[in-house]
Amino acid sequence: MSKFNPDFWEIPVSPEYFDQLTTEDHLWYEPPSNGYTEARSAKKQQVLKQIRLIIAEELTDRQYDCVQLYFYEGKTQDEIGEILGISRRVVSQHLFGVTRDGRKVGGAINKIRKLCRKLGVQFP
Repeated sequence: MSKFNPDFWEIPVSPEYFDQLTTEDHLWYEPPSNGYTEARSAKKQQVLKQIRLIIAEELTDRQYDCVQLYFYEGKTQDEIGEILGISRRVVSQHLFGVTRDGRKVGGAINKIRKLCRKLGVQFP
C-alpha cells in the first residue's frame, strides 16, 4: 500500500476559473525581453520625467499640492480639502478645471496636457 494519498495530489478548480486567465497570468509566463519592450520602457520613463518637470515648474503652488496629494499620495479630494483647508469642489477645480460656456477652463491636468502638446511630449 502506498504511503501517498492521491486525494491530495490535485486541487480541484473550476474550469471557468482557468477561462478567465490570460497568458500573462500563468506562473511560467515571462514577459518578452526584446529591444522593443526595453525601448518602450525607456521612452515611458523619459515621458514621466518630462511630466514631473512640468508639474514642478509650470503649475501653481495650489495645483502642485493637489496633484502631489491626489496622484502621488493617493489622497481623495475630500482628504486633500481637509489638508489644504479648502472645499472638495475647489480641489476638483484645481485638478480638473471647470466648464464655462462649453469649454474646459483651468485645472492642472488641462495645463499639463497643453504643455505636453506644446513641448512635443508624446506618450508611448
